[in-house]
Amino acid sequence: MNSIILIKNAELFAPQSLGKMDVVIAGGSIAAIGKDFNLAGSNLPVTVIDGSDYYLTPGFVDSLVHFIGGGGEGGFATRTPEMQLTDATLGGVTTAIGVLGTDATTRTLTNLLAKAHALESEGITTYCHTGSYEIPCRTLTGSITDDLILIDKFIGVGEIAISDHRSSQPTIDEIRKVAAAARVGGILAGKSGVVSVHMGAGERILQPIYQAVSGTELTLKQFYPTHMNRNRRVFEAGLEFAKKGGVIDFTTSTTEYDLKHGEVAAAAALAEALQAGINPLQLTLSSDGNASLPIYNDNGELLGLQVGQVSTLYQSARDAILSHKVSISDAICAITQSPAAVLGLKQKGRLASGLDADLVLINRDDLAINQVFAKGKQLVANGNATVKGMFER
Repeated sequence: MNSIILIKNAELFAPQSLGKMDVVIAGGSIAAIGKDFNLAGSNLPVTVIDGSDYYLTPGFVDSLVHFIGGGGEGGFATRTPEMQLTDATLGGVTTAIGVLGTDATTRTLTNLLAKAHALESEGITTYCHTGSYEIPCRTLTGSITDDLILIDKFIGVGEIAISDHRSSQPTIDEIRKVAAAARVGGILAGKSGVVSVHMGAGERILQPIYQAVSGTELTLKQFYPTHMNRNRRVFEAGLEFAKKGGVIDFTTSTTEYDLKHGEVAAAAALAEALQAGINPLQLTLSSDGNASLPIYNDNGELLGLQVGQVSTLYQSARDAILSHKVSISDAICAITQSPAAVLGLKQKGRLASGLDADLVLINRDDLAINQVFAKGKQLVANGNATVKGMFER
């Protein structure tokens, strides 16, 4: 019989602040949340964790990760490596969504799906988007709608690239058809059917989305634009998009070059958006983990390339708290409840009875991650991985 876990007297952020509480984990789920639980006389195997020195939050949801790597903008030697289990778990990520990017020729949906299953078997929860940067979309069944209906792990489409020199320069009608197919597939499969949008630095910014929605029954909430902190102009366009009802995502992986040349750091972007009155549930952070981070000059020539890190997701949330005075609740919301809501993941992103037991214990003194549980199993203890992926051992 698996042990029941009782976490005592932790300060809960669900992500809303609930104060000091006890949490019972059983069978991979949160069995109960309350005060002064005592299971000593229950004749059940119970592991008790003293949570007095910790904040307890939901496991983090990373809405954009390149499970099988990305890149190639500088040739075959610049293809980035695959993500490993501890890349996620040491950063508190217990749910991740895999995508393809620029390269959908040597990086394929079959490989992406296989890697998603591998990571799931190692301990975390994974989903994927069908498609990639280009339109018409690469799919497994030949249809976006069919992919969403027939393949459990596919929950949306993307990341579709717009306003970017690496995009396929889709027409407005093509964007509409992608969104419509995703909408129908999502409805029939009980999934979000969201369209993840890679936002480039082009002059049009979000205009293709506004034009796609105009005169149709589509809504802005169908689209989920990421990299909205790419530069000040894109960031301000993102604030307007959110004010019109949309959800925007800020990328946490970056380079010193990009920050020096106008990118708004994700922590600062989150703080400014909240100060502008944007609802926290319309703001998310994602890591773009294992993506290539190409550095281009104004002529589109590649100057260099780095690799995105899943660990930056929590690092940015922590920085928002410590350096930008964002509340713990709002910072954690951006990496838990908000992305889970956009992606339609009803068992994720919150602490409540009956939800998946994905939990992170954070040191109260320095906000470092101490313990991580995914589906009730401990994967990190005292800041060290207790479970590693197949090729990390």
